[in-house]
Amino acid sequence: MFSYRHAFHAGNHADVLKHFVQVQLHQYMNQKDVAYTYIDTHSGAGVYALDSAQAVKSGEYLDGIARLWDRDDLPPALAEYVNLVRGMNPSGRLRYYPGSPYVAEQVARPEDRLRLFELHPADTKLLVENFRKLEAHKAEQGERARGRRILIDHADGFHGLKALLPPPSRRALVLIDPPYEVKLDYKHVRDALDEALGRFPSGIYAVWYPVLQRMESRQFADRLKRLPAKEWLHVTLTVATPGPDGTGMHSSGMYILNPPYTLEATLRETMPYLVQVLGQDGGATFRIEKGTQVTGTAIPRATEAGPRKPVGNARRASPLSGAGSLRLPGQPFGDGPRKREEGAASAPAEKKRTPAFRYADQAKQASAPARGPKRKVPGRG
Repeated sequence: MFSYRHAFHAGNHADVLKHFVQVQLHQYMNQKDVAYTYIDTHSGAGVYALDSAQAVKSGEYLDGIARLWDRDDLPPALAEYVNLVRGMNPSGRLRYYPGSPYVAEQVARPEDRLRLFELHPADTKLLVENFRKLEAHKAEQGERARGRRILIDHADGFHGLKALLPPPSRRALVLIDPPYEVKLDYKHVRDALDEALGRFPSGIYAVWYPVLQRMESRQFADRLKRLPAKEWLHVTLTVATPGPDGTGMHSSGMYILNPPYTLEATLRETMPYLVQVLGQDGGATFRIEKGTQVTGTAIPRATEAGPRKPVGNARRASPLSGAGSLRLPGQPFGDGPRKREEGAASAPAEKKRTPAFRYADQAKQASAPARGPKRKVPGRG
């Protein structure tokens, strides 16, 4: 159960999709003066060292955040996410990568509350230590302590979610991204969402999941469409053609219940760019679809006209959907990375922080020795 460690997968293409979308959700929540509660059911360690033994062994970040690191043509929404990562690497060298708790801490406002759950004992210890160092650094800079703004629980996030809904402010953003190392995780996600919507139907719920060969993964999105949410938005990113043996994780998705009305347009502007830069072969593509709750034989409204284009092995996706790819017949794939010219200005970040402390090292401070993943399925963080 505790074999999965996200340190092996931090900063890969799935993290890029997940955290880019997360930043946009926070920015939308920040538009109203009323505070909100951010709930992370599977927080991970919070911060990951890309020069650690785990990250170096897998090298997955090289085909993820590293491909965006020196680009000077980032779409505005994607630049917000990349600038956040640059902010925690003030030396200019890509060494640290933020997990979802750190993304939330940086983008959320002082009045917003973070409730973080993690069940892995070693990652819980690292999560607490990383946030302790962050708070200590802020104190050195003269920032006042924010009381119980951030609470970390060594507990099952599926169960912890129940006690927090509805939140006092009646505003909440929930991120659910378990490791999916057991098949029951798919059922646990759906059941948790079903109960959460019953307790607090107006919350924004974001779910990350891997698009794999297994049936549970292929049917996952269609089952989420039957949840009692007014609207949903579904996006997947595929970076390579799945191999004939079905191993590896070449595609992942984000499924958002009660999405911001601005998010679809942002995705349509940004996803073609991600396909171009992160794509590894001609099978790279993206897919966007939206709709309302599906009941009986109702068909969700399509985002674009045209024939169905399956992503990876998602054979049971809805019959109508939008899809996109930058390649034309006969056109070579991609254009290679573009380096920022010396002195060129990066896209401005709304808020950029450069904490001058060393984050907890995953390889040395874990209470139990880290082991490699049984399957390459990124999840928490």
